[in-house]
Amino acid sequence: MNYKIVSDSSSNVLTMDDPCFVSVPLKIIAQKEYVDDAACDVAAMVEDLKKYKGKSGSSCPNVGEWLEAFGDADVVFGVTISKNLSGSYNAAQQAAQAYMEANPGKRVHIFDSMSAGPEQAMLVDKIRELVGMGLPFESICAQAVEYQNHTHILFCLESLNNLARNGRTSLAVAKLAGVLGIRVVGDAQNGQIVPLHKPRGAKKATAVLVEMMQERGFYDGALLRVAHCFGDEAAFALRDAVLEKYPNTRFVLEPTTALCSFYAEAGGLMIGIEGGYNENNHC
Repeated sequence: MNYKIVSDSSSNVLTMDDPCFVSVPLKIIAQKEYVDDAACDVAAMVEDLKKYKGKSGSSCPNVGEWLEAFGDADVVFGVTISKNLSGSYNAAQQAAQAYMEANPGKRVHIFDSMSAGPEQAMLVDKIRELVGMGLPFESICAQAVEYQNHTHILFCLESLNNLARNGRTSLAVAKLAGVLGIRVVGDAQNGQIVPLHKPRGAKKATAVLVEMMQERGFYDGALLRVAHCFGDEAAFALRDAVLEKYPNTRFVLEPTTALCSFYAEAGGLMIGIEGGYNENNHC
C-alpha cells in the first residue's frame, strides 16, 4: 500500500524513521514568524517571546500545504490539532476532498485529534502501527478512533501568558500562574483547554498530576508520554512518582517543538496517557 501519514506539527513530532511520515508546520507569529519545523531554534524563540509584549498568535497549514504533503499516495491518514483550537482540521478536510476528487480511487481520512502534543503523537504512532500490520483502510480508521477514545492529555503550566493572549484561557487564570509558585494544571475537554487545579509548588503539582492520571484510568503498563518546554526536572519528577505507583509504565520524554513551546511556555509540561474511556475524545 502506497500510504502517507501526515500530521500538522502540533503533534510535536517533526520527523520519523519512516519516509511515509510528513509533518506540515504551523507557524508562530509575533515580532517575526517562527516556522514549526526542524530548523527552528526553539530556545531562541522562547527567549524572544518572554521579552515580547505585543500581539502574538499561530497560523495553521493551508489547503495547498496539506495537498503537497499528501504527495501521490494511494492512502493518506491525516492527524490534526483539535479543530476547536485551530483551522488546521478544516484545511486538511478541504485538501482531502480535493485530493480524492482529483484522484478517483485514492482514499484520505483526517483525524481530529481533539488534542495536541503528546496525545496527538500517540494517535500518529498508533496509526503507523496499524498500517504496519497490513490492515484494511476501514479497519485502520476504526481501530485508531477506538484507541483515541482511550487516551487523555493533561498539562501543568507555569505561565499562561500566550494562551491568554490568544483567547485560550482567561486573563484572570493566567495572572495566577507563576505567582508564589502556583502552577495551573488541567486537561482538554471537547478539544479545548480547561484549567482544573492551581497547586502551589512543584511537589504538589506532581501529586495532583498523578491523582488526575489515576482518575482517568491510567494503569500499570500504560504509556506516559511527556513533552516539556525546558522543564525536564519536572518531567522526571513526574516519571519517578508514576513509577512508584505503576512500575511497568512505558515512558517517553521529549522536548516541545515550536508550536507546543509557544503554548506550554518555559517550564510547562504536556502529558499524554493511555487510560479509560475518554468521553471528551468521542468524535
